[in-house]
Amino acid sequence: MTRDEARARDAADPLRGYRDRFALPEGVIYLDGNSLGPLPSDTAPALADMAGRQWGERLIRSWNEGWIDAPQRIGGKIAALIGAEPDEVIVADSTSVNLFKLLVAALRHDPARRTIVSETGNFPTDLHIAEGAVSCVAGARLNAVARGALGDAIDGDTAVVLLTHVHYKTAERYDMASWTAAAHAAGALTLWDLSHSVGAVPVDLNAAGAELAVGCGYKYLNGGPGAPAFLFVARRLQERLASALSGWMGHAAPFDFTDAYRPASGMKRWLAGTPSMLAMAGLEAGVDLWRDVDQQAVAKKSAALFDQFAAIGARLNLECVSPADPERRGSHISFRHPQAYALCQALIARGVIGDFRDPDIVRFGLTPLYLGFEDVWRAGAILGDILASGAHHDPAFAQRNAVT
Repeated sequence: MTRDEARARDAADPLRGYRDRFALPEGVIYLDGNSLGPLPSDTAPALADMAGRQWGERLIRSWNEGWIDAPQRIGGKIAALIGAEPDEVIVADSTSVNLFKLLVAALRHDPARRTIVSETGNFPTDLHIAEGAVSCVAGARLNAVARGALGDAIDGDTAVVLLTHVHYKTAERYDMASWTAAAHAAGALTLWDLSHSVGAVPVDLNAAGAELAVGCGYKYLNGGPGAPAFLFVARRLQERLASALSGWMGHAAPFDFTDAYRPASGMKRWLAGTPSMLAMAGLEAGVDLWRDVDQQAVAKKSAALFDQFAAIGARLNLECVSPADPERRGSHISFRHPQAYALCQALIARGVIGDFRDPDIVRFGLTPLYLGFEDVWRAGAILGDILASGAHHDPAFAQRNAVT
């Protein structure tokens, strides 16, 4: 694709108008929205209102003026993006904490089943949290196996199958419906991590028959660094599962201030402590940006951006480790390179921000709401120049930062 062709595609892009709804820094090509989404233009005013009016002027009265219902309200908005009903999603805590809640609940659901089945190479927090969850339930264990062995690992002892829908490193995507059906055939529940899916690819939890899911708010949802996460529990299971973190916000009557715990009905039982309303305001501003977005248009543009970047990589003799089939991947592209970290740092020094995943992956987020075809063309030109000049061999680029 030539630069003129890229500009023509941008001019015809039905999503082009959304780019103006982000505060993107001048001169930066941002290809890391799959790790931290950029700042939406509406977020700063929302945070200012939260701090200045809602907190500063209304003070504690704001809890009865919208704060107390924020977890359900924002959860209902996210539900529309993941194929769920508004009363099946709630915003709370972090992805890791929500994983713990749901895994322990799934292990306690059927005492005859004691195994969490997951994938080796899954996002580390998923496996770390699963290790912690099994230590809290007598006789429970984690069986993490290679992707190709998952089918055989799901058996009559499986309580829950924990899978990340889109792999954080390679962008490989599971067929949610078929793997959910495989778990059901063995009598197991499914728990999907949607952190690299929501806002990136179309998701339909209820059509797939999924029971449980979690996801973060700071990647494609653009909720801000450390934004609250969300969790999904299918309506049919809501009164049969309970959180191991029985905090007061999940109580049926929190302001009765009773000693004994009684879980709330529905999704409120998955709340624990008091939510951070400043963080909630940032997340809601990011989620509101998605209200009128055509998810199929997002998927179509993502596929086109991927094809453009994959062609650049092939021309530069880079090994692409992401699936070519758009139905089998998320919305980022990853290349293997022996000096991947240094290459990533050299790109950042030239204003092209991607990221590195150990040991040899350079990863680029393809975020259709604000990324254009000319952006990818420019990123490819800079990448080619760095590789041709050997600029990434500068020893300064090999110095590891705390966050890679």
